[in-house]
Amino acid sequence: MSYQSPISPGFSWYEASVGERPQYPALDGSRQADVVIVGGGYTGLSAAYHLAAAGVDVVLLDAARFGDGASGRNGGQLNTGQRASAVEMEAELGFTRAKALFDIAEEAKAHLLQFTETHGIDADYMAGQMSVVHKPRYLKHYQAYAELMASRFDYPDIRFMDAEETAERLGSKRYYGGIYDKGTGHIHPLKLLVGTARAAAKAGAHLFENSAATGISSENGRVTVTTARGVVTAAKGLIAVNAYGGSLEPVSAAHIMPIRSFIGATVPLGKDSSVLPGGESVDDSRFVVRYFRRLNDGRLLFGGREAYTADNPSDISSHIRRQIAEIYPALADIEITHAWGGSVGITMPRTPFVREVMPNVISAGGYSGHGVMLANFMGKLYAETVAGNRDRLKLFEDLRIPPFPGGRSLRAPLLFLALSWYALADRI
Repeated sequence: MSYQSPISPGFSWYEASVGERPQYPALDGSRQADVVIVGGGYTGLSAAYHLAAAGVDVVLLDAARFGDGASGRNGGQLNTGQRASAVEMEAELGFTRAKALFDIAEEAKAHLLQFTETHGIDADYMAGQMSVVHKPRYLKHYQAYAELMASRFDYPDIRFMDAEETAERLGSKRYYGGIYDKGTGHIHPLKLLVGTARAAAKAGAHLFENSAATGISSENGRVTVTTARGVVTAAKGLIAVNAYGGSLEPVSAAHIMPIRSFIGATVPLGKDSSVLPGGESVDDSRFVVRYFRRLNDGRLLFGGREAYTADNPSDISSHIRRQIAEIYPALADIEITHAWGGSVGITMPRTPFVREVMPNVISAGGYSGHGVMLANFMGKLYAETVAGNRDRLKLFEDLRIPPFPGGRSLRAPLLFLALSWYALADRI
């Protein structure tokens, strides 16, 4: 029987292809530690590894199995920089801070690849990413952006593509041009997640699955996390639940909003397919971004459907197949063998939310689609903070992240209206 996540719809291709996926015990009884982490995605497991490797006694709790959230179910693209572009960040923060945030994202990319090599994690990395334009009026902006990244932000791996090159690299004439980034690529996200958990356990972190936190508090210099079957007390705490926080902690919930995102994987296309012959990943210029790539067994992975309510669609495959057909008409009847979804944590400005939400408790999340590399590195930055160096984490703590308007009762309907409007603008 195939495993079905209790918090995410659909059995993913990642789960089918990851190989051995170790199970970790549930918490049974009370414990004390130096640090308690809530959330077993990239941020939590990375933090657990780096803390344990430094000799810190760390306990990590996850509500389900590691990888059941966004870390194990995402599109797998590393990307470059922050989710908000370097140009946008410079306009808001000035060049010095924007450049520092861009540089830390580049370090995050290099760290992820080095981490997989050091720990023998075969994450199926493939280099190359294209960002393509679905409306001609965006072309000048994309060209200027590529030039600015090279000249002002010292990033030489990105360049503009005209329509002819874009069509050749995509195997489709649907787009008008774009940018090619040879300095990034894509991975199998669940393999990275499973490997990070193994590394953390080997380093001495105490990892517990199926151990949902029912409350967290901080009093008299001690952090307490309660679960149905035990309590963990520690000197410090990290909340790393991202889009899956629910009502656990109100400050994070006010600033990080979950939206549903859905992905499908087709049957293998065959070696003679003209679709993405170079194996790059792709994202496009829509507000509701379409992202796709060839997997290592020749399948086309395609994401591009979002939902702004908690409901899951009854048929993921048909919608994704229609989007595939708009780009690749010859694949209009392609069989989709796996279709799945999950929640992505977003913030209002699309920059990560990092705050001390109660004494000795830091919350990190809201990576807004850039979590594959940023979430991993945020765990390392948290471990640096515990060791006494908060300077680099403070780059994110100092970002202005307003709460979503409307409070607990109205913010979801307001977000639905706003994002639906932007989605409609994609078609105008």
